Amino acid sequence: MSNQFQVSGHNPHALFTLKVHRGDGMSLLAMNWKAGRPPNDFAGFAIEYREPGGHKFFPLQNRLCFPDASGGVNPNRLSTRFSPIQKFRWVHFPRNAEMLGDFDYRVCPVFMSASGVLSYGDLQEVSIQLRRETYPGQLNVCFTRGFVSSQAFVDKYVVPGHGIETLIPDDAETGLTFVPTHPKTKEALAWMGFEARSAILEVLDQAIADPTAQVRVVAYDLNEPGLVTRLERLGARLRVIVDDSDKHGLATSGETQATQRLIVSAGAANVMRQHMGDLQHNKTIVVDGTNVQAVVCGSTNYSWRGFFVQANNAVVLRGASSVTIFRAAFDAYWAHSDAGGFGKTGSAIFNDLGLEDIDAKVGFSPYAKKNALLATIAADIADHTTSSLFYSLAFLYQTPGVVLDAIKKVTLDPDLFVYGISDKRVGGLNVQLPDGKIAPMSPSALGKNVPEPFKSEPKGGSGARMHHKFVVIDFDKPTARVYMGSYNFSASADRKNGENLLLITDRRIAVSYVVEALRIFDHYHFRVVQADAKKAKKTLSLQKPPTHAGEKPWFAKDYEDVRRIKDRELFA
Repeated sequence: MSNQFQVSGHNPHALFTLKVHRGDGMSLLAMNWKAGRPPNDFAGFAIEYREPGGHKFFPLQNRLCFPDASGGVNPNRLSTRFSPIQKFRWVHFPRNAEMLGDFDYRVCPVFMSASGVLSYGDLQEVSIQLRRETYPGQLNVCFTRGFVSSQAFVDKYVVPGHGIETLIPDDAETGLTFVPTHPKTKEALAWMGFEARSAILEVLDQAIADPTAQVRVVAYDLNEPGLVTRLERLGARLRVIVDDSDKHGLATSGETQATQRLIVSAGAANVMRQHMGDLQHNKTIVVDGTNVQAVVCGSTNYSWRGFFVQANNAVVLRGASSVTIFRAAFDAYWAHSDAGGFGKTGSAIFNDLGLEDIDAKVGFSPYAKKNALLATIAADIADHTTSSLFYSLAFLYQTPGVVLDAIKKVTLDPDLFVYGISDKRVGGLNVQLPDGKIAPMSPSALGKNVPEPFKSEPKGGSGARMHHKFVVIDFDKPTARVYMGSYNFSASADRKNGENLLLITDRRIAVSYVVEALRIFDHYHFRVVQADAKKAKKTLSLQKPPTHAGEKPWFAKDYEDVRRIKDRELFA
C-alpha cells in the first residue's frame, strides 16, 4: 500500500518525470521532461486512472480538442488519449476519492505527426492512497467544491426550467424556509458541498448520537436548515453564540430566525448574540462527549452560500486536547463580549493543539495589542519565505495592510514562486497570473457567454465566491506551514473580530492546501483565458505541433517564461 502523500514514477525509459501529490478529495499530477525540451511534435499528456480494487483504467477527459480541417471543434469531452492535456500539471477529482486502498495513475506522452496521426511514448505509473482523512483519527482537511460557475456543474446539474434559484435561495433571509425544487437536488447539493459539508454534518450527527456530548457552537452566518435542524435536536446539550452584527442583527435575518428556534430547543440561557468589537466571525463546533470528542473550524460558514457556492475549507480535529482548547475559547467568548476583555484571556495567544506528530497551534481573536499576530504573520511571509508562497484570501485587496504588503514584496522576488487569488467584497475576483500581474475579473466574466466549445454557466448569485483564508509557505520544504481559519489577515480580524487562526507546520497538510490553491487558481485563471478568447472572437482548442518556420509549440512559454519554468519544475 502506498500511504505517502507524494509519489513519483520510476520508469527509466519514460521521457518525462511524474509526481502525484495527495490532496483532500483530489490529486495533483505533475510532469516534466527529463532532458531539455520536448520535441516539437509533442502534443501533450494522456492520463488514466484506476480505483482501488478495480480492473480497468479510465481515461481522464478533456474539454479542449484539436480543431478539424475547417477550424471547428468537437463540443463533447474526449479521452486524453485523443485530446491530450497541454499542461505540465493537472488536478484530478476521482469519482470515489474516499475509497481505501491504492489509486493507480498512468501517464504517457502523446505525439502528433505532420499528417495528424497520434502516437504514444513510454508511460509512468504510480500508486497513491487518497483516503478521506488527512491524518485518520486526528485531523482532517476538507473543502467545499466552490464550482457552481463551472462546466462540470453545467454538465451535471443544469436542467431546462430549473436554474440555480431552484437549488439555493436568492436571499439569506429565506434560507431556513427555502425548499429546493430542482429534480437533482440531493445529488447536486452533495456535489457542491463536497467533503466539508459532509464532514461538518457528520460531526453533528455523531454528537446527536452520543447522549453524553455537550456541544458548543459559534456561528457567523447561520441559515442552512440541515445544520440548524441538527442543532435543535441537541436540546439543552447545546450552547451557541450567534453573530448579530449589521444585517445579522435584523429581526428578519436568517441568524435571528435560527436564534429564535434554538432558544425554543436549547433554552434562552444557552443562546447568546454577540459581535465582539466588530464581528463574531468564528465558525466553530466543539463536541465534548464520552464517545465523541471533535472540533470543527475553518472558513466555512453554516449557510447556503458557505456550503454550496463559495470555495471554503474546514478542519475537523479529533481528541481531548483540541476539545479542551476550543471549549476554553468558547467559554472565554461567553464570558467576554468585548474585545478588551477577551484579549486578556489565555485563548488570545497561540496554544499547541497537542496532536501526535503534527505541529499545530491555534489562537483566537480579538488579540490584545501585546498579543497581536498580524505583524508576526506578515514578517513570516516577507522575511522567511524561501521557496514558494500560495494564498487564497477573501477580501485581500479590500483590507490593505502589512500582509498585503508582505505578499507584494514576495511576489517581486524572482527567486520565489507565488500563486494567489483573492475575492472582492462585491463580486468578481483578483487572479494573480503566472507572469506576476493581477487580472481583475468582474462577475460578468464568470461563465457568461463563454467561447466555444464551452457553455454558459450560472454565476451563483452575488457576493463572495472564493471565501478561503489560507496562506501556505514553502510547501516543498521541511518547514512547510499553513496559516488558516476564519481569520481574514486584516487589522479587524486581529484586534476586533472573534476569529480562529491555526498555524500548522506539516508537509502533508501544506500539500493538501497547495493542491486546493492550484485547483482554484487554475479554474479562475482559465476564466481569464476564456474572457480573452471571447474578446478576440476565438474558439478555444488544443494547439497542433508547428509546421512552419517561426511557429512555436504549445509548451514554448513553459520553457521561456521564468515563472512558468518554476511552475513546471516545482511540482514534478
